[in-house]
Amino acid sequence: MGKSRKKIQIVILLAVLILGGYAIGSTFFGKDRTGFLKVGAEPPEFTLADLDGSVRSLAEFKGKPVVVNFWGTFCEPCVREMPEFERQYEKWKDHNLVILAINLSEDTLTVNNFVNRFNLSYPILRDVNRQTERSYGLRQYPTTFFIKPDGTLMEVKVGGMLEKDIEERVERLLQL
Repeated sequence: MGKSRKKIQIVILLAVLILGGYAIGSTFFGKDRTGFLKVGAEPPEFTLADLDGSVRSLAEFKGKPVVVNFWGTFCEPCVREMPEFERQYEKWKDHNLVILAINLSEDTLTVNNFVNRFNLSYPILRDVNRQTERSYGLRQYPTTFFIKPDGTLMEVKVGGMLEKDIEERVERLLQL
């Protein structure tokens, strides 16, 4: 019975260490139990190419309100909201609003055709290896991150939005 008891104690100790490590890691890396970033956390930095091949990073927009939208042409809610983001961008760009739309590894021709079809003028970035998608803990498309000028997360919205929903969040973002 002594050897069996010792094995059970070791298993319990290992389970406590694993769960404790997970809890501490989740706290330090700013994600909640769903894998999403917590409100108030700093989103992970990324450096991605836009459609012209220019390299853009989140850090270059520090001090400005930023909307990061993960999307794909295959996603019907994404298709509906991209023109709505364009209208909000045109309305608020003079207030330093930045919208970064990160496409989820589709081919260049598909993305360019989509951008031209809707006359999108805000930066479209390419997450070719999906590393940024993984670092942001995406589970569904579209997912949009609203980042305050101080670089912290104001809100995460999973799923499509209507223009009034986007505008409401942008207005809150600009008031900070």
